[in-house]
Amino acid sequence: MEFQKTPGWLDWYANPSRPQFKLPLGAVDAHCHVFGPGAQFPYAPERKYTPCDASKEQLFALRDKLGFERNVIVQATCHGADNSALVDALKYSNGKARGVVTVRRSVSDKELLELHEAGVRGVRFNFVKRLVDFTPKEELMEIANRIAPLGWHVVIYFEAVDLPELWDFFTELPTTVVVDHMGRPDVTKPVDGPEFELFIKLMREHSNIWSKVSCPERLSVSGPTALNGEQNAYRDVVPFARRLVELFPDRVLWGTDWPHPNLKNHMPDDGLLVDFIPHIAPTVELQEKLLVGNPMQLYWPEEV
Repeated sequence: MEFQKTPGWLDWYANPSRPQFKLPLGAVDAHCHVFGPGAQFPYAPERKYTPCDASKEQLFALRDKLGFERNVIVQATCHGADNSALVDALKYSNGKARGVVTVRRSVSDKELLELHEAGVRGVRFNFVKRLVDFTPKEELMEIANRIAPLGWHVVIYFEAVDLPELWDFFTELPTTVVVDHMGRPDVTKPVDGPEFELFIKLMREHSNIWSKVSCPERLSVSGPTALNGEQNAYRDVVPFARRLVELFPDRVLWGTDWPHPNLKNHMPDDGLLVDFIPHIAPTVELQEKLLVGNPMQLYWPEEV
């Protein structure tokens, strides 16, 4: 099947630099995607965007170049609830990838077990209105209750301004809950201001809630440009991510977000994104937890 990319779509960076920061042994890229290829795994009819293809082979080549050992592949909204491309990538990974899927209420117990055997360990609930249509909360809670016995967790994607209205739902979920990209804070606001403080309160009061400290390229206003020759790309995001890493060192994850869907103004160099890590996790101990200990506990607990 032929798919026409969304006009103005930015393709992923084909030749990223090698990071200067050396990742710890066993590091996990805990948030990335596969797109298609559309000819093999068609994009969902209800999708809000049509991406470029980004195959499992290309993802795993990036993993090796950057120095990661494993991946956590998250279902992209352009594939809807058809997880075929993701499951195919998991099976191809030789146990080096785990998955987070999107499912509907109609999913059978047999299908959930098959997903588990393929390496799936979570479901994603997306509340970003420009990306998905609304799903009733009672349907999502029903799904959460069904996946809880499998030991899966729920990944939630939302924007900071929507946290007050979503708070009750998030805090009632019966599983570990992982927040994508720090709940998308507005980094032009103070790191100790009321909006981000509400997110800190959420994590402080609910020990089952984790956060990915990823996607500076999505959140930054200052952008990827280094200042005075120093490596400090996306420097305006650093205080937010570092605060979470230091306050909740056992409940943070990091990922590239490759192939960076729906970016409008620039496509990041994944090597530079890796070099962002020591700015937000400045000690060896924090880096080890962020990149190895925490994702292994969540996705490969049998090996910990």
